[in-house]
Amino acid sequence: MKKLILLLLTIPFFFACSDDKEEKYTTNSIEYNLYQSSDFDYEGLLTVRELTSGQVELTVTLEGKRESDPYFFPTHLHFGRYDNPDSPIAFMLNPVDIRDLKSTTVLGTLSNGNTLTFQDFKNFDGHVKIHLAESGPDYAVILSAGNIGQNDNSSAAFNLEEMAICSPTY
Repeated sequence: MKKLILLLLTIPFFFACSDDKEEKYTTNSIEYNLYQSSDFDYEGLLTVRELTSGQVELTVTLEGKRESDPYFFPTHLHFGRYDNPDSPIAFMLNPVDIRDLKSTTVLGTLSNGNTLTFQDFKNFDGHVKIHLAESGPDYAVILSAGNIGQNDNSSAAFNLEEMAICSPTY
């Protein structure tokens, strides 16, 4: 009888632990390298994942010096290659937090009015830049950058000497 009571008490735990929630992501994902772009030692990865809703989620993960006090690095998705000085901001991504060196953003409508699907993103002519500061002279310091979409993201194609500073206007 004790075994039956114990069995009846443990059965709800098995059902409570089952994963009935809906999956958040499809199987579509792609990664892009983010290269060190200044004297500050930050590089990383941009992971692009398709949500089941059809939206696109961008996660920036940097490697470098972390701090315990809150500070946020502005992060932008731009049209065009990183070396094009006339590459306007396509979308303001959530800033990278210096405490964990991460940022996650669900991509919305771009500054040109377009919305990108995962397939559109893979063919997008763009790049990502992470700035040291939101304004002032430190805005011109690009911590990390990388081409995305249709643009060559290889280390061989990245030349720091060709880095273009972007305009702080959206």
